[in-house]
Amino acid sequence: MNNALFTFARPENEPSMSYAPGCPERELLKEAIREIESETAEIPLVINGEFVRTGNTGSVVMPHDHRHKLAVYHKAGAEEMERAIAAANAAHESWSNMPWTERASIVLKIAELIDKKYRYILNAATMMGQSKSVWQAEIEAASETIDYFRFGVHCMNELYGDQPASEEGVINCLEYRPLEGFVYAISPFNFTALAANLPMAPVMMGNTVVWKPATTSLLSSWYLMKIFMEAGVPAGVLNFMPGPGSVGSGVVLKSKDLAGIHFTGSTQVFNGLWKGVAENLSLYRSYPRLVGETGGKDFVFVHASADIKAAATAMIRGAFEYQGQKCSATSRAYIPASRWDELKAEFEAMMPQVRTGDPRDFRNFVNAVIDEASFDNCMEYIEYAKSSPKAEILFGGTGDKSVGYFVQPTIIKTTDPHFRSMEEEIFGPILTIYVYDDDKFAETLDICNNTSPYALTGAVFATDRDAINRAESVLRYAAGNFYINDKTTAASIGLQPFGGARASGTNDKAGSKLNLIRWCSPRTIKENLLPPHDFKYPYMQED
Repeated sequence: MNNALFTFARPENEPSMSYAPGCPERELLKEAIREIESETAEIPLVINGEFVRTGNTGSVVMPHDHRHKLAVYHKAGAEEMERAIAAANAAHESWSNMPWTERASIVLKIAELIDKKYRYILNAATMMGQSKSVWQAEIEAASETIDYFRFGVHCMNELYGDQPASEEGVINCLEYRPLEGFVYAISPFNFTALAANLPMAPVMMGNTVVWKPATTSLLSSWYLMKIFMEAGVPAGVLNFMPGPGSVGSGVVLKSKDLAGIHFTGSTQVFNGLWKGVAENLSLYRSYPRLVGETGGKDFVFVHASADIKAAATAMIRGAFEYQGQKCSATSRAYIPASRWDELKAEFEAMMPQVRTGDPRDFRNFVNAVIDEASFDNCMEYIEYAKSSPKAEILFGGTGDKSVGYFVQPTIIKTTDPHFRSMEEEIFGPILTIYVYDDDKFAETLDICNNTSPYALTGAVFATDRDAINRAESVLRYAAGNFYINDKTTAASIGLQPFGGARASGTNDKAGSKLNLIRWCSPRTIKENLLPPHDFKYPYMQED
């Protein structure tokens, strides 16, 4: 056994490529896009390292060209889920006992493979399968995914090094054991990086995993799974199980060996999983760890002292990048009446430049929403606003799903701070604005704090320090990631640990030690070098 003491230093964040005209990476990416769109991939299940084809299949299509089939995938049924659980349980002993530095080597190899070998194909799969612009794909499918793995190893290094003190005659230590059982990972469609982190964060810590990827992002998830296998993740440690979530969860929640759930998705689904765990609590070997990042109704609050051009830029980027399909996307804003005309003028100058269309045209800022259900949901909110006397559509307000699921970026102005689109999560390119009286700054902060059940991200724009401090105090629990003079999106691994509370999740801060520690069960070990041979204590002697 290698007895070297390894130290994995804090890495630098992975730089993102610009893909500007004339640069070599632009052409390499276009070549990868042509490769992706020229073939129809077959996506099997992976159970115990073996490809499993059930024959019960579905299709993966381009959201921006829904007649174009990218892949055919096989669906996992109850029988396959049972096999995956058995495979994860069988692999647990050897994987959990593997030296952590060897696990770290596999994790770091994944980062290198994405960085040096698969960057363009993973970005292309994300762009075509999830309708992401080149920049949105690069910053997360490539850079953020790489950061998850490199920073993950550094966090492992710090976590395992956090040990109790020893004393004369006694050696103390903490063993960071993996959980007893398997972890169920459920990843969302909107971030390839999350599809990488949700199953692999528990794997890093020595756990085995059954992974249910989102159907609408299966192509990029399938590339990730192949990269994990190429890097050396052993058979059975990670089992890839596309298919209906209700089928998979129905089997998993009744397994006595369920040790944890790592989830990103809707609050409603996470609540259902939590309820399912509670209903089956007497079955489990131990209390399952429930780690979830769910919805958001993220705000920008503008003070009268704000830099209005900066606020307008942040709102357009925060609300419309990736079609507002980020749990951190800006979806409501509070604007002082004294600055409203100025802000509206900025929108009038910027919004005509916000192009919508196919991500293969790099000039487009907004692409298609993920599927027809999302399109219909967005249009229902837009039609509701059009019909309400409390709202007006300032920009956008149209959609077309004949070729792709395109919703024009839309800004709604309302006279009601509790208007439906100010309170409910939409997950689309729709921003609703409420204009408040300047002398009601404090009162409107309270409205912002109490309007939404969510508490994921939020931002304040101001140059007045007293106003910033007041907003930071009143909105203390309104956002797990709070920004001052910046947009509500684009948290970076190692710099702004991400997560929220209230109905936005368990706030376990993905990409940090706070998340990794949820995937281990510490054991305290004390060794007495010279144990006593007499039970009596000195106080027991006679005077």
